[in-house]
Amino acid sequence: MDGNLNRSRYAAASLVMQLCLGVVYSWSVFRGPLSQAYGWSRVETIAPYRWSLLAFTAGMIVAGLWQDSKGPRLVATIGGILLGAGCLLAGLIGNTVQGLIVSYGVVAGFGVGFAYVTPIATCIKWFPDKRGFIVGLSVMGFGVGSLIFGPLLELLIGKDPARLAETLPRTFFILSAVFFVLVVGAAQFYRVPPAGWRPVGWNPAAAKVGGAARDFTPAEMLRTPQFYVLWLIYFLGTSVGLTAIGEATPIVQEMAKTGAAMSGGAALGVMSVFNGAGRLIWGSASDRFGRSKVVIGMCGASILACTVLLRNASSFGQLLAGLCLAGFAYGGYLALMPSFTADFFGSRHVGANYGILFSAWGLCGFIVPGYFAGVIDAAKKAGNAAAGYSEVYLGLAGLAALGAGMVLLARRPGSA
Repeated sequence: MDGNLNRSRYAAASLVMQLCLGVVYSWSVFRGPLSQAYGWSRVETIAPYRWSLLAFTAGMIVAGLWQDSKGPRLVATIGGILLGAGCLLAGLIGNTVQGLIVSYGVVAGFGVGFAYVTPIATCIKWFPDKRGFIVGLSVMGFGVGSLIFGPLLELLIGKDPARLAETLPRTFFILSAVFFVLVVGAAQFYRVPPAGWRPVGWNPAAAKVGGAARDFTPAEMLRTPQFYVLWLIYFLGTSVGLTAIGEATPIVQEMAKTGAAMSGGAALGVMSVFNGAGRLIWGSASDRFGRSKVVIGMCGASILACTVLLRNASSFGQLLAGLCLAGFAYGGYLALMPSFTADFFGSRHVGANYGILFSAWGLCGFIVPGYFAGVIDAAKKAGNAAAGYSEVYLGLAGLAALGAGMVLLARRPGSA
């Protein structure tokens, strides 16, 4: 088949869609206004975020299985519709914790999962010669989405507590319209390569060396110990980033009392640049140096962020540097784990296989940030917030260190 087919359109459509889906990482902007408007606790304001990550994961699994048989265009379109509908519902029933969990958390989160997996699986099939780079580029948009949505949400919500009951629903309505247009629109560009297609100059026989010995079905993958090693690496490795993202705006707002240099939304935007850059840089580095070596480097960066910068942050600059380093390390997992999946289990069923592996990310996002938010709440009630943050970052550093140890066990099925 003609290897000169224009592949760039799929990468471009993927980037647009992922930028929209990156609104997930801007949730912390909502937390302060929700607390002001409705008197919600820290645990309550993070609940929709936690449920959105869990629903995101469920959507990934279903969509991964479905898009391998029905194609990416239909599945991504349904994802955009669900995301838009979830935000629309959030504007209508989002004045209670339960209403926001159902609308934004479950419906919109499920839509994000449907839309997220399709560009990744599509790009892996169109770029078998540049897996780490193309996945990093594809999901970079997801990581830098907060650069757009963080400040935008702050602007839409406003700072007047008396108007929050009006501005919060209106913000969700605006998001709904954006997603109906851009996510559904980008989905129309997706398709899979023709049978037998390969890039000009790419030798699949040579590229196979060091790759998967064959294509594993999801059932076959689940019977290998390697899947569970990758699952634990993913769960442990992303715990730092997911917790830091969920707490970023509240922490910056607290620091603002002693003179923060920028708003929480702006800080989240800066962090998102490092999150997005990490996806491209770590992903590209893994093509050259190997996935395992790069993951160990990411774990080291997470530990440094937690123990040296975030644990005892005494200035806004130190806090922002720690958040950015944590985001930079975290971004790499979203680029490397789809590539790891294709390396270990083949690209034929990568949509379904990565969707299942992605359950590690979803369960981490549901369990870990909620647990540590409870630790911080308890420390605040005891009058020692600093001790709470210290406990959180030491615990996260321990999880990252354990993840680095798991990397040493990661071996391709069939390798010695």
